Amino acid sequence: MKRILILAGVLFLMAGSAFAQTADEIVSKANMVSYYAGKDGISDAKMTITDSQGRERNREFRILRKTVKEGAEQKFYVYFKKPTDVEKMVYMVWKNIGKDDDRWLYLPALDLVRRIAASDKRSSFVGSHFVYEDVSGRGTEADTHELLGEEENSYKIKNMPKDTKGLEFSYYIVLIDKGNFMPMKAEYYDADGNLMRTIEALDVKDIDGHPTVVKSRSVDVARGGQTVMEFTNVRYDVGIEDNVFTERYLRRPAMQWIQ
Repeated sequence: MKRILILAGVLFLMAGSAFAQTADEIVSKANMVSYYAGKDGISDAKMTITDSQGRERNREFRILRKTVKEGAEQKFYVYFKKPTDVEKMVYMVWKNIGKDDDRWLYLPALDLVRRIAASDKRSSFVGSHFVYEDVSGRGTEADTHELLGEEENSYKIKNMPKDTKGLEFSYYIVLIDKGNFMPMKAEYYDADGNLMRTIEALDVKDIDGHPTVVKSRSVDVARGGQTVMEFTNVRYDVGIEDNVFTERYLRRPAMQWIQ
């Protein structure tokens, strides 16, 4: 009887280990699908921001992305086109692994390049219901991952931050498509378990062999309001040069990539 109990305990621990490893593998695959499609990418984006009183504002911009190391370092360049109050503004990210990302914001009205502090990564992205960190993605190493279960078409993953400093949420749950590993919905909760914010993929299309979110929505459940983001002219492996993602091009963008 003792041997049976010991064996049962060993099998239970092995099963628990495999369960955790499976969660990490799912999150890793989802991260690759979401942010590492192709060696680089380009797209136009339009945001419709609706506040809690139903008033709307729009933002239009182009996003450039280049992978430095697959599954690790990346660079992002966001050039704003409309409306006039954000025209020619540039947001640039150097995504790092194991340390804080480097972020810059160029404000043309002041002709000022400002470094965005790591503590501001959860701030609103140009007045929308997305945050700066949503653009380049949250590093998978920043959280511990638990597979809560499986729904008909999705894996349900609970993500717990290893460091909660500067975060407005305590944990978040993500539904990941079983077929293509695209994250379809994220729900952010406070310490009392109250739902604060959601991000949802509303439309996913296959572009150049890559599942691609072409419409998404972020909703502020706690305070009201939402932002819908739509992507068009999405292309992969277009050959963006490395020097586009440097401070030099914040004030003088490479026009062939942003027109």
